[in-house]
Amino acid sequence: MDNVPHQPVLYHETIQALQPQSPGRYVDGTVGAGGHARGILEACKPDGRLLGLDVDPQALALARESLAPYGERVHLVRASYTSLLDVLAGVGWEAVNGILLDLGASSMQFDSPERGFSFLRDGPLDMRFDPEAPRTAADLVNTLSENELADLIYRYGEERHARRIAHAIVRERPFRTTRELASLIERILPRSGHLHPATRTFQALRIAVNDELTALERFLPQAVTALSPGGRLAIIAFHSLEDRIVKQFFRRESRDCLCPPRQPVCTCGHKATLNVLTPRPLTPTEAEVAANPRARSARLRVAEKR
Repeated sequence: MDNVPHQPVLYHETIQALQPQSPGRYVDGTVGAGGHARGILEACKPDGRLLGLDVDPQALALARESLAPYGERVHLVRASYTSLLDVLAGVGWEAVNGILLDLGASSMQFDSPERGFSFLRDGPLDMRFDPEAPRTAADLVNTLSENELADLIYRYGEERHARRIAHAIVRERPFRTTRELASLIERILPRSGHLHPATRTFQALRIAVNDELTALERFLPQAVTALSPGGRLAIIAFHSLEDRIVKQFFRRESRDCLCPPRQPVCTCGHKATLNVLTPRPLTPTEAEVAANPRARSARLRVAEKR
């Protein structure tokens, strides 16, 4: 892995949204190399504390190094954000004042050929956030049926050519490297605009390998439980599937009743738990996109616990 610090996306917007204060307690559920975490720790000094989670041991090693100056104010744990409540119980935190998720793969993961996230550099067809997870992208590509592959690529990649791609994969597999798979897709699909023909397929495989959408759905209710009243939840998403999950959850949790509109009397008993602070998601400035093109699709949504 290149020893280059990850550039946090929507950095200033995120810190401003979380409003870290001393002596608050904050969670970065995808701490990565610690870019956002540093900003949170700076804003909540001298006594604010941060719990950083990540399943990637390489990312945690970088975070441990970059956050070392903050000493005991930082606690790093190798764990998924889907285990948020268990991890908080393990460190003795009953509630927190802010939680951040920066979803998807990080720049350092994309830039590490051996991780297999990108087709720009050849590497093993892996794509696991957690290198000890049981299945790789190669496992999916080389073992799923044609229909299963097509459904996966269409559902998670929103790829309209999913059936053509799946048919070609099954015909020419096995595939072991990112370049082998990307070259096949490039041969069978016309190039349109700036998007490489393999982009959506690689996104779909990564989401499936890491079960990203299910993980997000499992996390969101835990985050609400973990927040103190007035605590804030900030989530950065990079594609419509995960952003839609966050948007719909925030909308539902900001309502007192979830009964059908025509039902005269509420029977659901649901009570609103959140105030949505971003009716529309915050997006990067033109200057940020120019400096970091990968920020282009980032969307930040923020909610506050009632």
